[in-house]
Amino acid sequence: MVSSNMFYRRKRSWRAGDLVSRSTLQLLDFDDGSPPEYAWRRKLSSHANRLKEFNVTFREAIKMHSQFMGILAVIALHSAEILRLSGYMKLGLRLWSYIREEASHGRKAPIDPFTRESDKPSASQGVPLGGMGSGSISRGFRGEFKHWQIIPGSCEMSPVMANQFSIFITRGGNKKYSSVLAPGQHDSLKKSSDDGISSWDWKLRGDRSTYHALFPRAWTVYDGEPDPELKVSCRQISPFIPHNYQESSLPTSVFVYTIVNTGKERAKVSLVMTWAVGFPIIPAVMTANNNPPVTFAVAACENQNVNVTVLPAFGLSGESSVTGREMWGTLSQDGCFDRDNFSAGPSMRSSLGDTVCAAVCASTWVEPHGRCTVVFSLAWSSPKVKFKKGNAYYRRYTKFYGTSPRSAINLVQDALMKYKHWEEEIDKWQSPILHDERFPEWCVLVHDLPVGCCKAVLSSIELCVKYKVTLFNELYFLVAGGTVWIDSASLMADADEMLNSRLSEDNDLPLHHSSRNSAVPLIGFTPHIIDDRENVGKFLYLEGIEYFMWCTYDVHFYASFALLELFPKIELSIQRDFATAVLREDKSRVRFLADGTWGTRKVIGAVAHDLGAHDPWHELNAYNIHDTSRWKDLNPKFVLQVYRDFAATGDMTFGKDVWPAVCTAMEYMEQFDHDDDGMIENDGFPDQTYDAWTVRGVSAYCGCLWLAALQAAAALARSLGHHDYAERCMLKFAKAKPVFEAKLWNGSYFNYDSGTSYNSRSIHADQLAGQWYTASSGLPPLFDEGRIKCTLQKIFDYNVMRVKGGRMGAVNGMHPNGKVDETCMQSREIWTGVTYSLAATMLLHGMDDQAFTTAEGIFIAGWSEEGYGYWFQTPEAWTIDGHYRSLIYMRPLAIWAMQYALSPPRTILEAPKVNTMDRTSYISPSTLQFLQDSVRKMTPKNSCFGSSSSNCEC
Repeated sequence: MVSSNMFYRRKRSWRAGDLVSRSTLQLLDFDDGSPPEYAWRRKLSSHANRLKEFNVTFREAIKMHSQFMGILAVIALHSAEILRLSGYMKLGLRLWSYIREEASHGRKAPIDPFTRESDKPSASQGVPLGGMGSGSISRGFRGEFKHWQIIPGSCEMSPVMANQFSIFITRGGNKKYSSVLAPGQHDSLKKSSDDGISSWDWKLRGDRSTYHALFPRAWTVYDGEPDPELKVSCRQISPFIPHNYQESSLPTSVFVYTIVNTGKERAKVSLVMTWAVGFPIIPAVMTANNNPPVTFAVAACENQNVNVTVLPAFGLSGESSVTGREMWGTLSQDGCFDRDNFSAGPSMRSSLGDTVCAAVCASTWVEPHGRCTVVFSLAWSSPKVKFKKGNAYYRRYTKFYGTSPRSAINLVQDALMKYKHWEEEIDKWQSPILHDERFPEWCVLVHDLPVGCCKAVLSSIELCVKYKVTLFNELYFLVAGGTVWIDSASLMADADEMLNSRLSEDNDLPLHHSSRNSAVPLIGFTPHIIDDRENVGKFLYLEGIEYFMWCTYDVHFYASFALLELFPKIELSIQRDFATAVLREDKSRVRFLADGTWGTRKVIGAVAHDLGAHDPWHELNAYNIHDTSRWKDLNPKFVLQVYRDFAATGDMTFGKDVWPAVCTAMEYMEQFDHDDDGMIENDGFPDQTYDAWTVRGVSAYCGCLWLAALQAAAALARSLGHHDYAERCMLKFAKAKPVFEAKLWNGSYFNYDSGTSYNSRSIHADQLAGQWYTASSGLPPLFDEGRIKCTLQKIFDYNVMRVKGGRMGAVNGMHPNGKVDETCMQSREIWTGVTYSLAATMLLHGMDDQAFTTAEGIFIAGWSEEGYGYWFQTPEAWTIDGHYRSLIYMRPLAIWAMQYALSPPRTILEAPKVNTMDRTSYISPSTLQFLQDSVRKMTPKNSCFGSSSSNCEC
């Protein structure tokens, strides 16, 4: 274990009082204006450093290849290394060609490592705005609106600096203060002599202003900036409410300003929200290329204490009738706009090439030592989602607000009326977790302990706080991760249209006829196949903003715990989509870029890698690096997720509906048991989620998943009354398990694979993924408990603690000599989501200290002030020197697997427990005798087999 002193020396920024004076917190402590006790915090003056990306450009790959070929004449290198580098070169060429081909059709390639954003990513992110699936806008911790994702697959990272909150204060007629409520540290701000935003007052230094984030809310406290006698808090609220499938889909947010006047003079305070729409402020893709229009609405709540005025339109240049400079001057002079502006009607519609701005001002008088609340709201409406290959659907929120783009007006009004209810529901959800004293030994009286123990207790409490805060903040991805939530009515219309067109084309052929080249379900394409069984519409989320594939399944395996915990109907809906896909084929030809071969897009029985890119649900498997029908992890992951969801929800209808797909997926895997010993083998290429890391023979990762899937399939079969099938699965399990252990167990962990390469003995951080799901589903452990703990301790000691003292997370591969496995890019990376899942596995096996220390490494490197700046944009991976790969990625949602381990569903807790030795009760006596004879022949002669961890060589 890491020493307590290491924790004690770290900067603490978790108590609000660490950054905001206690007196200010007390003054703001009404109407929820004071930030919460637990939150992620930063000063607005904090430097937003540029993030360091790990990448090899196409030019560098060419250069490396030519240099390498020259070196061959002088130095004799290992032939495998030559082939590997040559293979990367060919892959790069094929990928580059494919990207250009897609671009010629106006489409984005699923993976494009060559195109870079003009606005380099920085450590400036904050809590995003809005609910799920209706387009999102992120807001940086310093107040800038950025990361616009209204159109599926399009992400404009640049901030729109004209979109701001500003404040104007007048005291006694002479004393005036004014400033944009964001530090003016951006390249787009030019000389103050122009007529645009640079002419505004950017006086906020930010050293006395702080940001406090606890998703889906955020607080910004201005402690005497710009007026030393004014305390202001802005509370940002979005309708992300677990188990609420209506309001959680709404594209709207609310900003509640709490104002406290500590001076002796009455103060007139005017808060203004400015909003710009149109190119280049909003990217052209939003109004060009036949994309649906976007309508924005901004409002403020008027009451007896607050007067609201508007400026429907102003421009950012001298050519405008009202310029940004003139708008600012009016507010500085009068503190409000002309009331007659309300009769001017709504803001004008922007055209391509135009920039139109609008402003809403809320003014109030605050008495000496008085308080006041001012509320703004923002909504946007882009009712139709149009994918590049033609299909269009209405978003989920249109079910409640209609399909008119002007529904933004109703949305913004309702947000002002309902935000207090949203906050009540958010508090009901978060409070039990935030105040859960799960570890009573941390709650002892500190003054009764020696000094060293006091430090250790404080460190443990701090560690628990970090976990709880990060648990909520990682959910940002469900809003900012390119999510699309579709109304079921438009899906049904799409299903009817496709059914009619296909029947008219081939009405003399059965719908599952193998001669078809389009994606056709084996069981017939009828509307009920896409019907909304869960009555929540259909939900898509990207693997990451850099990996444009919907619901990537091998990654969803890790992330799905968040949906299962918070929106279980969405999780079941996604599983139904993949169950349908198992029974589908698409015989169109696809070129796989890794080796250049051509193959079938979707094979019957193979679990889809993803639900597609430009025509989701219809054209599956946008991923084309490898032939994923040959991957060994997707089918077991499908079975494991189905059973976990079945066990967690107790939904018998769901189990029955997906049962045919489970059987088909399991039978499909039999082809990968090459020697008929019950255990599947990998085929010497990266045929699993680690798609750059070659696997040969039996592997710890895929083999463990296979064992777990056999047991899960048996458990599901028994629950549904298919006892013969359960017996067959357990027969295979009993046959395969000793093979797995004999080939991979080395006394302290399972080898990476059964091959003969140098990295075959690597310690894989993810080697117990199957056991993780087994324990999460309430099933008997796959291996002896001592052996499981021994393996987890080995991973902790090597993959976690030998990488910068546990301050980075778990590196994927580590040699038994304590050196990082440099076999490939992925073996030397630290995967954030895998680290969280590893920590969850440790929790499930009573290794709490190791679990939280492991997960804390992700916090330190990604979320802490001393880390690399990946907050609210957690990447898939980083290297030990902090270079990232793929920001805003799905897999880190696996932190909710930790919460699932700490608080399992009641159905799991109350399910009858099955002892490991009781597995034989599901097998007939004759079969049992056969198994016992087989196991005796195959049991390895290893003193550690079946013993406790004290005998393990770890």
